[in-house]
Amino acid sequence: MRALIADDEPHLAAHLNARLKALWPELDILPVAPNGEVALTRMLVERPEIAFLDIRMPGLSGLEVAAGLDYPCQIVFVTAYDQYAVDAFERAAADYLLKPVEDDRLRRTVTRLKASAGRADAETLRQLGELLGHRLSLLHAAPALAPSPPPRLNWIKAQSGDTVRLVAVEEVVYFQAADKYTLVMTTDAELLIRTSIKELVEQLDPVMFWQVDRGTLVNARQIEAAHQDSLGRVSLRLHGRTERLKVSRSHAHLFKQM
Repeated sequence: MRALIADDEPHLAAHLNARLKALWPELDILPVAPNGEVALTRMLVERPEIAFLDIRMPGLSGLEVAAGLDYPCQIVFVTAYDQYAVDAFERAAADYLLKPVEDDRLRRTVTRLKASAGRADAETLRQLGELLGHRLSLLHAAPALAPSPPPRLNWIKAQSGDTVRLVAVEEVVYFQAADKYTLVMTTDAELLIRTSIKELVEQLDPVMFWQVDRGTLVNARQIEAAHQDSLGRVSLRLHGRTERLKVSRSHAHLFKQM
């Protein structure tokens, strides 16, 4: 059997590739597709039996790639965001994996794929296409049909090296944008997530988390003091952290009474 991995994060794709080779040596893994358009083209030409598709990719999402297939293929969705586990797809997708992929979870996926090898048929593909087509029609609907806001976050799965920690949001001192990742700063750790500041603003309680500049959200309960210098620039002293956070001028009004 042959498999294709599609992911725009090279190191995460390489990690999944290495773990698959260790857990399923007989599997023939094609070169990694760096985006959705390459993935769809390569799959239509080479027609691998299995595809590990990152849901959020440039060009085409993993959902759009799966919807564009015209042959039976076992699809495993891979995502860094558990809201994309999308229960509606479980009837048609072989599985989904949450990044960073853990060996025990991947081992169960491999077992499931081996057990269902050769069973992917036109009916399964038709069901997947219908489900994905319905989902995509909602995503591309007019603004009047905008989806309801996501539920408030209470817990965050954040990465520190090879370890994934489950962190309660009230333990977070602040979030700060860092390239394609977001730093999660607690009193005793610096962790990483792939959720953007913009997405966090929509998911966190605005009473608890205040945006103090374009790339920073601070837990108001963790603010020890606000200091304003002679030029009117505001900085924050935080509980359990030695660094000071700068507040942009557009957000300085939040601390006028402090």
